[in-house]
Amino acid sequence: MNISPLIRGYEVVIGLETHAQLSTLSKIFSGASTAFGAAPNTQACAVDLALPGTLPVMNRAAVDRAIRLGLAVGAKVAPVSIFARKNYFYPDLPKGYQISQYETPVVQGGSVGFVLDGQPRSVRLTRAHLEEDAGKSLHESYHGEDGRPCSGIDLNRAGTPLLEIVTEPDMRSGAEAVEYAKALHALVMWLGICDGNMQEGSFRCDANVSVRRPGAALGTRREIKNLNSFRNMAQAINFEINWQIDQIEDGLAVHQATVLFNPDTGETRAMRSKEDAHDYRYFPDPDLPPLVISPEWIAQVRASLPELPAAMAQRFQQQDGLSLDDAAVMTQNLDFARFYETARNACGSPKLVANWLMGDFSRRLNAEDKPLAQSPVDAATLAALIARIGDGTVSHNAARQVFDALWAGEAAQVDAGAQRVDALIEAKGLKQMNDSGALEAIVDQVLAASPKLVEEVRAGKDKAFNALVGQVMKLSKGKANPAQVNEVLKKRLA
Repeated sequence: MNISPLIRGYEVVIGLETHAQLSTLSKIFSGASTAFGAAPNTQACAVDLALPGTLPVMNRAAVDRAIRLGLAVGAKVAPVSIFARKNYFYPDLPKGYQISQYETPVVQGGSVGFVLDGQPRSVRLTRAHLEEDAGKSLHESYHGEDGRPCSGIDLNRAGTPLLEIVTEPDMRSGAEAVEYAKALHALVMWLGICDGNMQEGSFRCDANVSVRRPGAALGTRREIKNLNSFRNMAQAINFEINWQIDQIEDGLAVHQATVLFNPDTGETRAMRSKEDAHDYRYFPDPDLPPLVISPEWIAQVRASLPELPAAMAQRFQQQDGLSLDDAAVMTQNLDFARFYETARNACGSPKLVANWLMGDFSRRLNAEDKPLAQSPVDAATLAALIARIGDGTVSHNAARQVFDALWAGEAAQVDAGAQRVDALIEAKGLKQMNDSGALEAIVDQVLAASPKLVEEVRAGKDKAFNALVGQVMKLSKGKANPAQVNEVLKKRLA
């Protein structure tokens, strides 16, 4: 369990429940499509609506994805698990119950690791179980046929396969909860079991939050529902923590409740009293037999797994000499990791590649809100630019000018990679001066014009030496190699 500093003298206890929509083409118990964006109620079939005479049939692809997660987090994959009916009445739940798993989930235990403040952390998982999604109630900006505002029900999501991933109450701050959620989000996308699209509801979290004095029993928890962005999660949890502390400090009770977060006000508000398991009257679904997962099935799924992010990050640390934080960034998602490996293999400079990806490259992507797939600079071209720094063709500052030109699409008519980089270096006159004779002449000229600085250098003043370096670079119009400038200056001054 990860122990974090107290907040206003209270220990915070947080557990997360995450609903990951599985990346199957059809629903969990029917053949209806799971595609997003269809017109309301065009993808809800008779099975999803539980019309008389219909029976659910398990989607094997959904089970495959649950097994993948179980293996990736080091959990036990249950050889036999049971589906249950979770009974509650809500307008967008057409059957009056949800098919889920209760006592015997398909995935049991495991953990998810991540890095927080430069330190490795881990959150234990209680379980991950398969279930179907409900439909969606439409309230905002919805109008009936007569044009008047009203509420509507869209049952397209009914029956969409979900994997609900439940943690132990191991997290002690909003920041820790967010980092865990980001790590889980990256993992399900890495495994290809969920597209991770939070805006479309493919990955959404519920946060159970309580506070207590150190050493006291667990406090009363309140569940914040349907957090669909990491920013909202951080704001909602932090507000809820302070709200609960304020209640206790004012001598008021905290009542168990389900609450919603309003991103416009930054506040949580109670929606309903929180139900317990007995309120749902769980019982085994009579229409579904036990789900049996054989050792052969598990072995088949295990053989298809990619290298996992934790293992890849460790390899980058050991083979490439990256720090824990740098390796974590390089493995933030599978596409980013492959981009790094392609560039590193092409130029042989892992640390420089990592620095560029975390610096100018990510800064430009974030500023323009572009996904990695839309980057104007591919891995081969970035590697070619880094190679030109390594062989002394350009300085770091000149390389940034070339990078900006590449990003802007200059020299696009030239093939990507080294040819395009070299063409821009030549066209912009950014090639470093590597002619030792020419450089020595510039150094001599600067020394002759700066007798006072020379005296200060010989008196041991480092700032004077740096001033001489600056003058040489200025006279060479930035084309001199800084390392060579330092070497020639030291030789001349000696």
